[in-house]
Amino acid sequence: MSLDRVARERLVRALAASVIEHADELTSLDQAIGDGDHGLNMKRGFEAVLTALPGLADKSLPDMLKAIGMTLVMKVGGASGPLVGTFFMELGKALPEQPSRVDLVAATEKAIEAVKARGRSEAGQKTLLDVLVPVQAVLADGGDARAIAAEAVQAADRTTPMLAIRGRASFLGERSIGHMDPGSRSASLLIGAAVETLEFEVNT
Repeated sequence: MSLDRVARERLVRALAASVIEHADELTSLDQAIGDGDHGLNMKRGFEAVLTALPGLADKSLPDMLKAIGMTLVMKVGGASGPLVGTFFMELGKALPEQPSRVDLVAATEKAIEAVKARGRSEAGQKTLLDVLVPVQAVLADGGDARAIAAEAVQAADRTTPMLAIRGRASFLGERSIGHMDPGSRSASLLIGAAVETLEFEVNT
């Protein structure tokens, strides 16, 4: 997979749009089981990412991802900034400039392990890991863009009946059941935007 500068900028814009356009939805989800600021925080972070264009797209893919991650860590409040930012930074550290699918599988695995360590959490605890882990499994099994995007949506849906064990929602105990995890939803939006854009780049 080789992304030229135009493709890198398209990817950044797609990622940012996926969050910014759904900020109200993310806020609503977080009002049910969190502080109610997830949408606004994520929107602020990705607006800062957009502000860094076109400079971001001038960087190599690994350096661009690391820069996005640093921006999110600095600009997004709550737990989401460090976790999502860590994912992007570790992905950038692990990827070569022109990654193959094998490279992408290995890099996402490393990034997920870093998120687990940063959040001291595992899949099954109603966090963004409940999207990242199953999506990575589909990627590793050779799933195409459509399968990956579908799994991201379904995995976020599967957090609804879960009991929150980590994060702010865990304070609610059983009252967290019946609500989708907002971090999982934002992760699914980002994954959907990424695979849609990357599939376009691969096929053109």
